[in-house]
Amino acid sequence: YVARAVASGAHDYLLKGCSRQELLDAVTGAASGKLSMRSGELRRIATTMANRISTPDPDVPLTPREMQVLRHMALGLPNKEIAKSLTISVETVKEHVQNILRKLSVNDRTQAAVWAVRRGLA
Repeated sequence: YVARAVASGAHDYLLKGCSRQELLDAVTGAASGKLSMRSGELRRIATTMANRISTPDPDVPLTPREMQVLRHMALGLPNKEIAKSLTISVETVKEHVQNILRKLSVNDRTQAAVWAVRRGLA
């Protein structure tokens, strides 16, 4: 869930066991535009995801941008959310998805996501 939140643009998160005060502080901070990044967990996850995105694997026939789209697909994000997260148009996402399906020789997004997960790419 945290990886999906990061891919969707989350700046912070709370564990379900957090205290009432932590919840209130987080909501108040978010409403005022403050980003706390408590304990650096989200920052570490975001950095890890960014590193995975920027480290190409020579055995994977995809461009770095296609890898980004594939990872978002593997998180179950729809094209509109992928576009927003990557700051590209929905049409561009659709083009990338079609290229990914063709290059991986798979029929649909689910098969592409499974391909990525099995190879540890998502």
